[in-house]
Amino acid sequence: MALGKRKRESQSQLWVATQNLKAPGHPFYKKLNRVLDKHGFDAFVEAQCAKYYADGIGRPGIPPGVYFRLLMIGYFEGISSEREIAWRVADSLSLRHFLGYELDQATPDHSSLSRTRRLMAYQTHQEIFDWVLKVLAKTKLLKGKTLGVDATTLDANAAMRSIVRRDSGESYDEFLTELAKASGIETPTREELAKIDKKRPKKGSNKDWEHPHDPDARITRMKDGRTHMAHKVEHAVDMDTQAIVAVTLPSADEGDTESLPWTLLQTELNLEKVSQDPEAKKRLHSNPLSEVVADKGYHSNEVLVNLSASGMRSCISEPDRGRRRWKDKADARKAVYANRRRIRGNRGQALRRQRGEFVERAFAHLFETGGMRRLFLRGRQNILKRLLIHVCGFNLGLLMRKLVGNGTPRGMKGVFSLTGSTYSAFRRAFRRLSAHYQLNS
Repeated sequence: MALGKRKRESQSQLWVATQNLKAPGHPFYKKLNRVLDKHGFDAFVEAQCAKYYADGIGRPGIPPGVYFRLLMIGYFEGISSEREIAWRVADSLSLRHFLGYELDQATPDHSSLSRTRRLMAYQTHQEIFDWVLKVLAKTKLLKGKTLGVDATTLDANAAMRSIVRRDSGESYDEFLTELAKASGIETPTREELAKIDKKRPKKGSNKDWEHPHDPDARITRMKDGRTHMAHKVEHAVDMDTQAIVAVTLPSADEGDTESLPWTLLQTELNLEKVSQDPEAKKRLHSNPLSEVVADKGYHSNEVLVNLSASGMRSCISEPDRGRRRWKDKADARKAVYANRRRIRGNRGQALRRQRGEFVERAFAHLFETGGMRRLFLRGRQNILKRLLIHVCGFNLGLLMRKLVGNGTPRGMKGVFSLTGSTYSAFRRAFRRLSAHYQLNS
C-alpha cells in the first residue's frame, strides 16, 4: 500500500446521512444494557428517585438511570473525576449509545452530574447497591457465607500544606512562626522554621490539625511511606464468588479492629436486604455471615471474643506477640486458641491465601485500573456515594465476566475486532485447517 500526503482542510459537508453517524455501540455496553433491562433497572431507580423530581423548576435534570450509568462508566473506563466522565461521554459514540443519547442531543455536563449526586441522599445510592447484590444472588454470584475483610487508603482531595489548627484556626506556617518567636527568633527564615518543626514531637496529630475544606480527611502514613491527607475504605468480599458485599468509609486514623464491627454490621444489613427477595434468598447460603477472614491487623482479644459471641467463625492471621498471659482472660484465651487452630489447618491456610488474592484484586480493579486511588471529592458522604456505584460497576463486571467472558470493555479488546466477512472467512479457514489435521493424524 503506497503512502500519500495528508489532505488539506476543505469545506465540510453541509448535510450528512444519519445512518453514517450512528455508531453500532460497544458489544460490552450493549450486553450490559440488556442485562439491566432484563432485571428492570431503570424502573427501579426511577421509583427510588421519584421524591427528587420537581417539574418546571430549574434546568432539565439527568434521568436516574443515566446518572447511575455515568458513575459506572467511571469504573469501566478507569476515569477518576466526574468532569472527565462528562468529557468522555460527550466524545464517545459508544457511550452515548449506552446512555441512550442521539448525536443531536447534548449529554450531561459535569456540573449537572455533581449537582445530581449532591441532591440524592446516601441511602438512595445504598438502595442501588443492594439492588445489584440481589441481581448477583439471582445469578448465583453471591453466597454470603465466608467474608474476607480488608481496608486501604485513598488520597484525599486535600493538601498537607493547607491544614489548620482545630482550636485556633491557625495555618501550619503561622503556628511555626509563633513557636519561633516564643523561642527568641523574631523574624525566622524558612530554614529555621523547618528546623523547629523537625524537633517537635507528634507534629502531625489529627487531634490538633484538620483540613478546612475536608474535615473528614485524616493525616495518614500511606503504604509507600508518604504522609498524606487520606480516607480509608473497607470492603467485605464474598470468598466464594469475589462479589463485594459491603463498603464502608471509616476515618483513616481509625484502627482496623475498631472499624471491623461496623463493616460486619453493614454486611449483615445488606444481606438482610437481599434475603427480602424470595428468588435471591434461595441462592444465598442458609447460614450467611458465618465466617470472617482477615489479616493480622484485625487480630485482637476483643475482636475474637465478639466474633465468637456472635456465632461467627474467625480465621484471622495472628501476629507474633510472644508468650501470652491469660490470667482472668478465659474467654479471650478460648477465642484466640480456637482461631489459632483454624488458621493452622488446611482450610484456614487456603482461606488466607484466597483473601490475599481476592480482596487485593478487588482493590487493584477499583482503585488502580478503576481510577479512584486519587479522590476528587470532599466529605465522607459524597465520597461514599461515588464509591457505592463504583463498586456496583465492579459487581456487574463479575456478572458480565460470567456472561461474555470479560468484566470490562477494555478486557474485550480484540475479541470482536474481526467482523462481517473477515470473521466468516477466518472461521472457514480454521475449519479447513482442522479437517486437514484430522485427516493426516
